[in-house]
Amino acid sequence: MSEEQKKKTTFEQSLARLERIVSEMEGGELSLGDMIKKFEEGRKLVQSCTSELESIRQRIEKVTSVDPPQVEALSIDNR
Repeated sequence: MSEEQKKKTTFEQSLARLERIVSEMEGGELSLGDMIKKFEEGRKLVQSCTSELESIRQRIEKVTSVDPPQVEALSIDNR
């Protein structure tokens, strides 16, 4: 997978590719050399997905760690 392809690949596409690789490897029809290549590609995809998930986790943590604004309830009777 080229660097340009990596940049264009979404998390979902990477995960789908990883699932296909696992299926191919479990199929038992690949040569040892092809198994190694699939394994290496799979490791790169796992690293990419893990990195993306960590980035998302940090973004969520940042958003949820901000104190919510204090809102004061006003009575309808106080005009």
